[in-house]
Amino acid sequence: MLPKIKPMNIHQLSVIYDERHDRLILKLNTQDSKEFRFWLTRRMAIRLIPALDQSVVKLEAAQPGIAATDEPTQKLLTELKRDAFLQTADFATPFSSEPQELPLGNEPLLITDAQLNMQANGSLQVTFQEKLGPNGQSCLLNLQATLVHGLIHLIRQSMTKADWGWMPQGEHISAAESPSAMPEQTAYKH
Repeated sequence: MLPKIKPMNIHQLSVIYDERHDRLILKLNTQDSKEFRFWLTRRMAIRLIPALDQSVVKLEAAQPGIAATDEPTQKLLTELKRDAFLQTADFATPFSSEPQELPLGNEPLLITDAQLNMQANGSLQVTFQEKLGPNGQSCLLNLQATLVHGLIHLIRQSMTKADWGWMPQGEHISAAESPSAMPEQTAYKH
């Protein structure tokens, strides 16, 4: 069994394209000054985005007081929530990369597998795993809907900057997410 890191109180997210490695580096820092680093390959990022999109639709539809039962209404609700989130999210605060602790080590974890599970408390449990060699590692994250929206936005933005020839197929892209509207946002402060 792979070791797991307990869920954390995420303070900031950052996703940046690393040209030298031709990968995205996802960084999370916590309220208690821990930093977790992950490599996302093109293949993993392309597979992760639709799964995150489907999960955030379910998260938003499960919010108390929401009566969106059919799929088109749920998707519309999610698009409205995403647009509202992008209008108010703090992408201006630079990512604070002076951790007191790097629980996964100095080198980012190369994500080879990811599992997403909806939780009864209204969060999304994401397990990132590196299954290379006999000593694989994993990290367990609990994300609220706002963090999932932020993560999706930052990954999409970085994938566009990577020029991987990827564009979401049949998905809504808000004006704030279009390539022409993307300033140098690399971090989201929660």
